[in-house]
Amino acid sequence: MITFPCARCGRPVSRTVRDDPRRIRCPRCRYLIYDYPRVCAGMLVVKDGALLVLRRGHQPKRGFLDFPGGFVDANEPIEVAARRELREETGLTVGAIEPLGYFWDRYYLKGFGYFPTINYYWLARWRSGTPRAADDAAHAEWMPLERVGRSGAPLAWRHMARVLGEVRRRVG
Repeated sequence: MITFPCARCGRPVSRTVRDDPRRIRCPRCRYLIYDYPRVCAGMLVVKDGALLVLRRGHQPKRGFLDFPGGFVDANEPIEVAARRELREETGLTVGAIEPLGYFWDRYYLKGFGYFPTINYYWLARWRSGTPRAADDAAHAEWMPLERVGRSGAPLAWRHMARVLGEVRRRVG
């Protein structure tokens, strides 16, 4: 069980995993919140049969393969967040993009535990530039699409295999 201070009164509260949706209720002030999903956005960039992948530079999942992406900021359009994350993590910008879809997963935050995420992705074709790892990416590289997820390098998140399937279906 994970405990943390109530946002209203500061008393320790616990997250339950049995409720659906998960409820967090303070025993003192009865403040109630639901464990709503956090929104994430990412960009899959293809170039001549290769996909841009990153190695995560921080926990969780340090060293695992990841796609450029991250959490959406408050009041930020999701597509804008995907473009921002691509630029922050690789220095690249892209032109026209097409939506790939959304994929459910979960994310671990120390001191809070797992929370649900809804991950929106877009597909882009590379135009120019050399990706340079920055922000929370330790390394950026072009990997042949058929090797991503099969090369022995583990994917950071469970939903990424489904995202790759959709990219392979569309790109060929």
